Amino acid sequence: MLAKIYSAAVYGVDAYEVEIEVNAGGGEPVIVIVGLPDAAVKESRDRVRTAISNSGYYFPRGRTTINLAPADIKKEGPSFDLPIALGMIAVSEDLDGSSLEQFSFVGELALTGAVRAVKGVLPIAIEARRRGRKALIVPEANAREAAMVEGIEIYGVQNLRQTFEFIRGERMLQPTRGDMTEFFANHQSYDVDFADVKGQGHVKRAIEVAVSGGHNLLMIGPPGSGKSMLSKRIATIIPPMSLEEAIESTKIHSIAGMLNGEQAFVSTRPFRSPHHTISDVGLLGGSATPTPGEVSMAHHGVLFLDELPEFKRSTLEVMRQPLEDGKVTISRAAGSLTFPSEFMLVAAMNPCPCGYFGDLKRECRCSPVQVQRYRQRISGPLLDRIDLHIEVPAVEYRDISSTRTEENSAAIRERVVAARERQQARFRSDAKTNCNARMAPRHIKEHCKLSEESQELIRIAMTELNLSARAYDRILKVSRTIADLAATSEITPEHVSEAIQYRTFDRTLWV
Repeated sequence: MLAKIYSAAVYGVDAYEVEIEVNAGGGEPVIVIVGLPDAAVKESRDRVRTAISNSGYYFPRGRTTINLAPADIKKEGPSFDLPIALGMIAVSEDLDGSSLEQFSFVGELALTGAVRAVKGVLPIAIEARRRGRKALIVPEANAREAAMVEGIEIYGVQNLRQTFEFIRGERMLQPTRGDMTEFFANHQSYDVDFADVKGQGHVKRAIEVAVSGGHNLLMIGPPGSGKSMLSKRIATIIPPMSLEEAIESTKIHSIAGMLNGEQAFVSTRPFRSPHHTISDVGLLGGSATPTPGEVSMAHHGVLFLDELPEFKRSTLEVMRQPLEDGKVTISRAAGSLTFPSEFMLVAAMNPCPCGYFGDLKRECRCSPVQVQRYRQRISGPLLDRIDLHIEVPAVEYRDISSTRTEENSAAIRERVVAARERQQARFRSDAKTNCNARMAPRHIKEHCKLSEESQELIRIAMTELNLSARAYDRILKVSRTIADLAATSEITPEHVSEAIQYRTFDRTLWV
């Protein structure tokens, strides 16, 4: 007796269909799984056998061979437990195979027969719809997530017996309904707002410029000056996510197992803030089973690195590829996987080890050599990819105690959206360039033309402030963004002057 049942597995950020064939024959009572299964899949033999018995069913007698096709791709994880168990019961009960072919199944089994949640259900649902399956059977905990995919019915199940009775027509289940568009429209609010931040007007302006042009930002200031508080609110002024962007981010979070019954869809800009003890694999992604790292989890959002010099230098260096290309490629013996990683990098650091270098009220205890060594922990190539450097001073008492109403995130976001729309119109013919920060040299030459007065201003700044040559293009890009915020096509000396102020930390000491 042969039974055929369909499931799916995740590879990178997409899923592929897996055809599971269960064949029962004579010989010794043994279960053999073929098709490049990993350890978790091999262990399913014992889980499935026990779950079938505890659910009141019999498993096939004799030798049972289970084939997972395609056989040239390694199968990983416990998500094949449910379809394998159903296939074995179908063979034992002599069930008509045509009733199985219209469904796709994923789920991990407990020894009691209960169905447990698995990762990557959203891309699996998208693949099942593409394959023309009538319905997808998933663990009840994953049903809301999978229901965000339109065009396929989603049934959430609690245990193995309930699932098999539904297939045989002995039990009725109601499909889980989900309206992605409605959910997306009603869940785009944030718990934080720039109205909560007292003072720091020039820092807010720098953040507005950075977000408007998609520029990376470095904030330098003493402890308690509000760097983290400001950073957590940056996502609130980035233009709202489009539905396509939200689906891409949700797929990554689904694969990483970050979704649950309460959060079944990522509708707001991600904000990721890894600790400085994070490893290269944790930041970039990888391990034996390649999974997304923090740079991919922040896709279409913000990656915040607090205490930047405390990160291992090798860890910071791995970010150079995703910062440059907007994607990260992880190579392992089994093959290479590419994860998207288009994010805005926001970094924060103290000006010195004690944190009070240059403070007029507190004495710095660090020697010049200590300060220089501390700052040189950040390599030149990484600093080269950060367009704005802004000083964040300690907040004055008059600002903290002020009852003045601060500008909220919605008002700032309106200006940011207007500036982004001008950039999108400018780069409409180039799909790879969607903001000023990603301008290539040919774009700079075309869209960042300066008057003689502006050119002279940059020349003086590079000479007097000892700015590096790499700062020149950054100043031009930021100047273009400031002009977009001002709704002008011409870059004026005032725009250039403001852009230069955001590079005052790019000196020999930092290189």
